Amino acid sequence: MPDGSFEICLKRWRKPVVSAQTRLEDRLISRWRNITGLKVSIGHFIHKYPHVFEVFMHPIRRNLCCRITRKMKELIKQEEADVKRQELEAVKRVKKLLMMSVNGTLHIHALRLIRRELGLPEDFRDSILGRYTSDFKLVDLEIVALVDRDDDLGVAEIEKWREKEYREKWLSEFETRYAFPINFPTGLKIQGGFRDKLKNWQRLPYIKPYEKKEVIRVSTCGGVERFEKRAVAVLHELLSLTVEKMVEVHQLAHFRRDFAIEVNVRELLLKHPGIFYISTKGNTQTVFLREAYSKGCLIEPNLIYTARRNMLDLVLLRRRKTKLLLTGDEFKEARNTVDYGLDEGGKGHGDWVIPLLENSHKNRS
Repeated sequence: MPDGSFEICLKRWRKPVVSAQTRLEDRLISRWRNITGLKVSIGHFIHKYPHVFEVFMHPIRRNLCCRITRKMKELIKQEEADVKRQELEAVKRVKKLLMMSVNGTLHIHALRLIRRELGLPEDFRDSILGRYTSDFKLVDLEIVALVDRDDDLGVAEIEKWREKEYREKWLSEFETRYAFPINFPTGLKIQGGFRDKLKNWQRLPYIKPYEKKEVIRVSTCGGVERFEKRAVAVLHELLSLTVEKMVEVHQLAHFRRDFAIEVNVRELLLKHPGIFYISTKGNTQTVFLREAYSKGCLIEPNLIYTARRNMLDLVLLRRRKTKLLLTGDEFKEARNTVDYGLDEGGKGHGDWVIPLLENSHKNRS
């Protein structure tokens, strides 16, 4: 074989160089996919949302860097301020959840999973549970207990709807006392006899979420149907207490023991499509309270929901050129002259993403 051909073969089959930089990139990509659940590269994802992420040239190292856009940063700060502003409401939500539990206790891990849904700050264990000692008591590292019940809070949100139905539609107490608002999705095929079964189910008595009971079992509730209806009422109240009236289905399983829900939560939700709606977008099953939404928006929005909705609107813009994006481009050059917290070696915050962005930029070009 000629020498030139041999050199070409060596170059073709040469083993890729594994350096500390490539190992760091592999770890970052692996961690990125585990956290986000996305299979696309970091650079591709960032370039896809210019209203959320801003790619710029590092003023010292002349490498591509990434940061949150000015508008997105404002919305994040707005959400944090709204969470702080509604701290007392968050305290009430946690108290109501504790009042629904069988023993007046909850696992902090379960609360941590739905922290954002309840409008709790990231450090809620110290800023909420540890600060309001007249309401909460930390039994151990992972269990919080209610200090004293508040009967004024022991009224479920569904009772407001029942009272409204009783007064405005002149329905009897027999029809509304244990009923739930039912809104079936469009196109649902209703089988024969279903309406009669639903009517009987609406009238069926059950142990309400805030009614104190030492043991919650099928025998104490008066049968399987009443036991399941109590579970529906507990899940309905939990969703009503959330900021956006929605929770990921797998997160509800962590409350089963504390709320004495001895049924399959997902099957129970699917069994009542007129009350709950399960979305499977983004490889995640999320349950929504159907009555709380109209045309994809919350009927009674709150400050935290509004801030998050504005963030979502910014994400949905994707690569569309808007006045907001064009205005933001005017500030890019000025912002690039800002001090980025460089150390002695000229390395700044966020430099870990630079090689990944450069690789994506080369692939795009």
